Amino acid sequence: METGSAPSGSAQQEGVVATRDGYEISRDRARLDRAVIHRFLSEESYWSPGISRALVDRVIDGSLPFGLYREPAAAGAATPGPTAPGQTGSEQVGFARVVTDGVYLGYLADVFVLPPHRGRGLARWMVETILAAPDLGDVRWWLLGTADAHGLYARLGFTGLRRPGRLMEIHRHPGGPRGQRSAQAGAQRRTV
Repeated sequence: METGSAPSGSAQQEGVVATRDGYEISRDRARLDRAVIHRFLSEESYWSPGISRALVDRVIDGSLPFGLYREPAAAGAATPGPTAPGQTGSEQVGFARVVTDGVYLGYLADVFVLPPHRGRGLARWMVETILAAPDLGDVRWWLLGTADAHGLYARLGFTGLRRPGRLMEIHRHPGGPRGQRSAQAGAQRRTV
């Protein structure tokens, strides 16, 4: 599994974990362009339409984030990308995050690459890099949800659940106190 070259020296200190073809993956939270992440999740993703910026900030803060950036030299001087506090002129073009205890469970979430940068294998590279991260190497059980990228994740080793009957969920709708709407909906389904 090739994850690109590992940076050394100052790049490693800034959280860069891999570079390839004018792109880099970084774990530096200060580099994240939260406006780009929020815009994509709230306006373009099917899994979190309309999510508020405050909730996006909370999920990032409660996760291990990975940013995908187009390096300044690759972006070209004529079309510099947006920069966030802490960035050095690179443009954020993708994102993923992991919710984990670092040992047993890792949940991969919010994986995206902006449309102009798709078709280059960047999402696959980003997920390979995440799965190979030294501090996530002990994670035994990786989960994710997808409606449209089963082929991508299957090529990386993901399969359908071995024992789907052993998993359960609570789905809380936003806006209700502690799942009130979900509980009410469940009660209504049982009485119909």
